[in-house]
Amino acid sequence: MALIRDGKIVEDAWRHAEDAEALDHDGPLFAGLAHWRQHFGQLKSRNRPTGLRLESDEAPEDVEDLLAYVDAIALSFPKFTDGRAYSHARILRERYGFDREIRACGEILPDQVLLMTRCGFDTFELPEDAKAETYLRAFQAFGVFYQPATDNRPFAARLRRRQEEKAS
Repeated sequence: MALIRDGKIVEDAWRHAEDAEALDHDGPLFAGLAHWRQHFGQLKSRNRPTGLRLESDEAPEDVEDLLAYVDAIALSFPKFTDGRAYSHARILRERYGFDREIRACGEILPDQVLLMTRCGFDTFELPEDAKAETYLRAFQAFGVFYQPATDNRPFAARLRRRQEEKAS
């Protein structure tokens, strides 16, 4: 599976725990909310990177108590038409100040990755049959935006103000 982090194709060392036995994995591990609640002591005391995987119907407000213990959060897109994870990423960044990795996983289309970045995602697990180059090109689709967002890219009003200040 291809992984894009910070606009580059990288190797994915993380594994998703599907059952309690996977919690013994030696490398970085994502565990679902039910696993975190059931095996909290074991997961918080791991000496390896440990993340939380949230399904689209699990809200950031439900995991505020776990944020201090996780190195990354994977937000699931069960269908490309289910956009709840966009809001979840913004809430994690803006309301809770989560500054570690937020990963998009599941059904992700190239057309969505630029907006996902603007909402706070910085890592993308691509579908098995995906062409990573197509996704990388999508990050370059636009250079200026109308609204400010979590990615701090230039937006039209700020750029216009700068031009007016230079002109005066």
